[in-house]
Amino acid sequence: MLIASWNVNSIRSRLSQTIDWINKVSPDVLCLQETKVMDDSFPLEPFEKSGYSVEVYGQKSYNGVAIISKIKAENVKKGFYGCADYDLNIESFLDQKRLISAEINGIKIINVYVPNGSSLDSDKFKYKINWLNCLASFLDEEEKKGGMICLMGDFNIAPSNLDIHDPKKYEGGIMASDIERNVLKNVLKGRLIDSFRIFEENTGHWSWWDYRNNAYELNKGWRIDHIYVSKELTSKLKSCVIDSLPRANLRPSDHAPVMIDLNLKDIDTNLFDEEDNFFEI
Repeated sequence: MLIASWNVNSIRSRLSQTIDWINKVSPDVLCLQETKVMDDSFPLEPFEKSGYSVEVYGQKSYNGVAIISKIKAENVKKGFYGCADYDLNIESFLDQKRLISAEINGIKIINVYVPNGSSLDSDKFKYKINWLNCLASFLDEEEKKGGMICLMGDFNIAPSNLDIHDPKKYEGGIMASDIERNVLKNVLKGRLIDSFRIFEENTGHWSWWDYRNNAYELNKGWRIDHIYVSKELTSKLKSCVIDSLPRANLRPSDHAPVMIDLNLKDIDTNLFDEEDNFFEI
């Protein structure tokens, strides 16, 4: 089962590139971030013609997430439904469409677009930290239900200095601060594993290159797009790769797709209850 994540930075601007990529790679599941389109304006038809069903959670011009799948998505949820920690003011996250989840082939797929945060002294940074804390609470609730989880998306965080082309230059700054890295660790709590680092221990592998200063041409990138899986799934992982080729397209997204290949033949797909009684946003 091939599962991919890609921040396309506007699905309408990058539609032909996305369709070309899925026709070439044929992922079973593709999670998109920064779709930047309202649900009723999402270009469904090209994906359906390629054999995919589409679940969307979007807004005009900003943010937006989608799950595109050959396998019918079940129990689709949008936003932080069931988040128990109401002290985090969950209502403040209603306007920004950044999380969609579904059950596909026995795995809980959770697609996120984590806020960038702008700078450490900004209100946007406080929003980012609160959002991540709510994600941690959301995952706590999911963990109680049991089952396999695959959490993926654009996290806007480099987990370590290995994930930045020039760590000294960006040390302590946005996407590289100890605050963000510690909050991300709290999200994962050791229950979810970075798929990429199972296969690659070294630096030099990026998923995002700034549009400015010829960053892609000079290979000055960051690894901020991740796929995390439950510990129980790690033995089923066949590979995790970053496909940097789409970043060389004309008018590309600034991100590249990340994908994992799972061997699911031994996994029990009857992992989830048919009914959930959670508060839904």
